[in-house]
Amino acid sequence: MRKVIQSLRTRPTEGWKQYLCKMRGIPQGSPPRVSVAEVLWSWLGAFLGIGAVALVGQLVLAGTDNLFMIGSFGASAVLIYGVPHSPLAQPRNLVGGHLLSALVGVLCYQIFHPIPGLAEATAVASAIALMHLTRTLHPPGGATALIAVIGSEELHSLGYFFAFVPAGLGAIILLIVGLLVNNLSAHRRYPEFWL
Repeated sequence: MRKVIQSLRTRPTEGWKQYLCKMRGIPQGSPPRVSVAEVLWSWLGAFLGIGAVALVGQLVLAGTDNLFMIGSFGASAVLIYGVPHSPLAQPRNLVGGHLLSALVGVLCYQIFHPIPGLAEATAVASAIALMHLTRTLHPPGGATALIAVIGSEELHSLGYFFAFVPAGLGAIILLIVGLLVNNLSAHRRYPEFWL
């Protein structure tokens, strides 16, 4: 960061031009199109995975604020069933990312809840840092940390239990469905690695 700032100061026009040019991206066009079979396997996996989480939520937590279904599971479904070969979709990342991020989110809520913006920013930033350090980076984990801060009073009353139910158990259900569905297809394999 210091080098970037110094570069902008010493050669203001050239430094800013170089900095702004990075934002153009690499001229390669759109991502490649996937086959219809890949679309159907992704759809089936997401349908069954989210459906299984919803079913367990209805059976286990009937009459509650539907605390079992958290929005970040939708993003996890995109990774697990849409790009199962991605390092970010692997079991270690899926389960570890949700668990650790939920713990961080609860902690940040408990410490900083009088200042919501600080609690939200600290939760997401700290979850990302912890996932990096533990090699469990799973982008939906950032949303799980945020949900732990912005959730309802009923969610906040769960305290650290939120990390295990719904975050951990929901991630495990998505993982089980991912193992079953992704390996039915001859051209898919899941996981690429466990640890």
